[in-house]
Amino acid sequence: MTQINRAKSHPHFQQIADLATNIWIDHYTPIIGADQVTYMLDKFQSANAIKKQVLEGSEYYLMTYKGNPAGYFCVNGKKDSLFLSKLYVLNECRGKGIGKLAMQYIQRRAEALAYTKITLTVNKYNLNSIKAYEKMGFKKIKALIQDIGNNYIMDDFLLEKKIIITNQ
Repeated sequence: MTQINRAKSHPHFQQIADLATNIWIDHYTPIIGADQVTYMLDKFQSANAIKKQVLEGSEYYLMTYKGNPAGYFCVNGKKDSLFLSKLYVLNECRGKGIGKLAMQYIQRRAEALAYTKITLTVNKYNLNSIKAYEKMGFKKIKALIQDIGNNYIMDDFLLEKKIIITNQ
């Protein structure tokens, strides 16, 4: 029912940008406000911004549920961890195990790349997402404040999940 496919072309990047607009406006406007959401979508989640990130080594993936777009995620390798940059599921698709399936995929990707942990940042006020990540085995490591330009910041927690790599 759920499929995960790597995004490699402009139509994929545009589809992700469209999903981002839908998801972010709904989810983040109450947390960070409409102006910052608009700024971040343009700076980080436009089709061109996604293409640039892919060219720099990020891996974007589209998720479909029953053949329809359901969400997306992005990972990139850091020095000592696989960084989960984004994981978003449409509101109407939440609660169907899509996020859990994505995390299993991400963990397998981390194992394949021989990383011993997955890290991510999450907005400090994104309480439901923090609870979901903690349920999946992530632990809060520290608080982070990052300047993203235009007088905006990201006020986040850094979360980490250790991975035990087993010989298959």
